[in-house]
Amino acid sequence: MKAAFYTLGCKVNQYETEAMAERLAADGFEIVPFEEQADVYIVNTCTVTAVSDKKSRQLLHRAGRRNPDALIVAAGCYPQAAKHADALPPECDLIIGNAEKERLPELIRAALGQRARTVAVSDIGACRAHDAMRISHGDRTRVHLKIQDGCNHFCSYCIIPYARGRVRSKPVEAVRTEFAGLLRAGYPEIVLTGIEIASYGADIGSSLSELLPVLDAEAAAFPGARIRLGSLEPRLITPEFVAVLLRCPSVCPHFHLSLQSGCDRILKRMNRKYDTARYLESVRLLREAFPLCAVTTDIIAGFPGETEEDFAETLAFVETVGFARVHVFPYSRREGTPAARMPGQLTAAEKQRRAQALIARCEEVRLQFLRHLSGQQMEVLLEQREGPFMMGHTANYTPVYLESSE
Repeated sequence: MKAAFYTLGCKVNQYETEAMAERLAADGFEIVPFEEQADVYIVNTCTVTAVSDKKSRQLLHRAGRRNPDALIVAAGCYPQAAKHADALPPECDLIIGNAEKERLPELIRAALGQRARTVAVSDIGACRAHDAMRISHGDRTRVHLKIQDGCNHFCSYCIIPYARGRVRSKPVEAVRTEFAGLLRAGYPEIVLTGIEIASYGADIGSSLSELLPVLDAEAAAFPGARIRLGSLEPRLITPEFVAVLLRCPSVCPHFHLSLQSGCDRILKRMNRKYDTARYLESVRLLREAFPLCAVTTDIIAGFPGETEEDFAETLAFVETVGFARVHVFPYSRREGTPAARMPGQLTAAEKQRRAQALIARCEEVRLQFLRHLSGQQMEVLLEQREGPFMMGHTANYTPVYLESSE
């Protein structure tokens, strides 16, 4: 039988799709592109914004139209966070939550046998152990390795703790084994990912500071091997943590420090646990240790109650930090979160206006960062051909185009 996957959302979802595909292949399924005719279509969904929900529904509809006789599977965060299974499109034959992903082959076989809608969504908040999913290969030069799941922070706007549950970490030895296997398989860059990797180990008596030297020791046997870190909470960056980074030469000098707002008043409303002064301290520590490092971030535009003055503070803060890249999102109201009930909800048009203004400012700042790198010599990991060029990234994740016929 043929199975096809489509992945929406974060790097964790990408990793889990790879793991599910490997399990299905081991169970005898042929994995084909989503655009082809298949017997089973699996949409690994995202629910971080209302747009994510809409895209999930559209893809499930599309799969149903492509082959009305196929088994349509909705997996992951959207069904996990939905109040009722009826919220999902009628095409869905099998609905599974995040804790059920590792049982995908078994659940598909059972659903194929009865051809009636099946719902397998457990209480993710009660889950306390990391799943057993792992991958042995990827489909690109850069491969992701999931080291933890869940988040304990409960920011006022975020639905993810309800969709992903509490922090659960993969044991250090399990991470080391998977990491070493990916290195042996020939992957030169491995991205450590999770829902909140700064919390890695909090549930198992370990930490990211303990894990990184273990992985760096494995990478030492593979010249040029890179470890790239996923999104980090700014408070993780302390003198002690930076000292660990300096002892791990395989770790890339690219740090994605989640910001969300450059205004202290809004950060407090968001229930973020730092202010702009603490954020700047984290940036200072990193740049003192890694002068050419890239600091990237995420920012939400149009949070409830955000005034023009608040927004102006965020615009100014972007320039103060000098980000290498910023992902900008208009605020998305998620039912069940405290922010959804806050007064001062902005119109969609105003949120979009602010997002566009912020994107334009961030692009100006990005160009300043790139100009600062002009004339530097850096090692580039080439990844793909684009016309007459080979394209790749430096260790600080700057894209480079090299004219080459090879």
